[in-house]
Amino acid sequence: MTALRHPFARRRAALGAAVAAAVTAASAVGLPALADGGADTGPPATFRLPEPTGPHDVGTLDLHLVDADRPDPLADGEPRELMASVWYPAEHRRGKPATPYLSDGVARIYDQTSGHMGIDPGEVDFAGARTHAQTRAPVADGLTGAPVVVYSPGGGSPRFLGTTLVEELASHGFVVVTVDHPHQAPVEYPDRMTMPAPDPDMAAMLADRADDLSFVIDTIEELAAGAEPDAEGRPLPDGLAGALDPERVGVFGHSMGGFATAEAMLDDPRIDVGADLDGSMSPKYGRASQEGVDRPFLLMGGGENGDEGQPHHHLTTPEWNDFWANSPGWKRDLYLADAEHMSFTDFQAVFPQIRRPAGMDPEAVEGAIGTISPMRSVAVQRTYVTALFDHHLRGGPGDPFDTPSRYPQAEFID
Repeated sequence: MTALRHPFARRRAALGAAVAAAVTAASAVGLPALADGGADTGPPATFRLPEPTGPHDVGTLDLHLVDADRPDPLADGEPRELMASVWYPAEHRRGKPATPYLSDGVARIYDQTSGHMGIDPGEVDFAGARTHAQTRAPVADGLTGAPVVVYSPGGGSPRFLGTTLVEELASHGFVVVTVDHPHQAPVEYPDRMTMPAPDPDMAAMLADRADDLSFVIDTIEELAAGAEPDAEGRPLPDGLAGALDPERVGVFGHSMGGFATAEAMLDDPRIDVGADLDGSMSPKYGRASQEGVDRPFLLMGGGENGDEGQPHHHLTTPEWNDFWANSPGWKRDLYLADAEHMSFTDFQAVFPQIRRPAGMDPEAVEGAIGTISPMRSVAVQRTYVTALFDHHLRGGPGDPFDTPSRYPQAEFID
């Protein structure tokens, strides 16, 4: 699936393409055939995600969603099936464990297919990593009418890679739904694992993603009405239905997920605000750059733009420039010069922790997450993604984007 590298990832952002290619290779032999581990080199490297900064504990649960009205041509015409996770303000229960970061199957895939980054099987404890959430924890006392935000990951990436930003939003009072897009990344269902499709049609994939996002918003409306849409019949925690407000919805995504956010906004007026984290908007695959959007939208980019070697912001990126010119509403462009494509995922925080103990390839690491301070990069993204949705979904005071960036690592591009 090396085609995922462009236009949805840029020249130096080889990680997304390499992971996608490795996952596709793994699918050819089938998940059960994966090796059990590498040579005995000592205990595996461990990592922790940054702790969320908001006042709320975080709860989470998985949903198996079936869109009965949409046949999936890549699944022999069966209804389109998605896996999603809901993250919400919660009350943690004493002594209960934290939710695993990755599902078992996805953890095995990363363990077995990270050789391009210099990681041998068994060198990193992907399966042992934990979030800061508790599974199906009680909803935070008194929580009602919280805005909802939907997250779409990059091409080839599972929904888990946005957890750092997603937990931050939930800790600040948002309900967040993350979604996997089948045939575009490894997806683990309750009864099976599916892999990316070979030789993808990029335009079709993008259209499928936009439809997935609208279907997730349908599901949010059902949740708010008290329905339990999980295909496995698992009940929701008490109070979750009343905790969310389906009339206030934002969407954001990384790479192809950011492109899909803009595409979904073209046809779904229920999306009040969107954000694209370092994703291309090539007119070869979608309409967003030529049509623009009429609601608030944040562009956030880093490093260089493709083979041209120009900074990745709207002044030097043609499709972003077109989108900017064709979008009459509120818009901002935040640029992190020393970041790279995968800086806008959890890898920004994870790679520096495992780089030395796992013997990672320094050049590959820099090509993936740049040279920006990891903690500063995480802080910038958390600050402004949270501020975006706080301002436009909750009417947060003032406009934090109307003053210069509070971080020297980031610059607003007019």
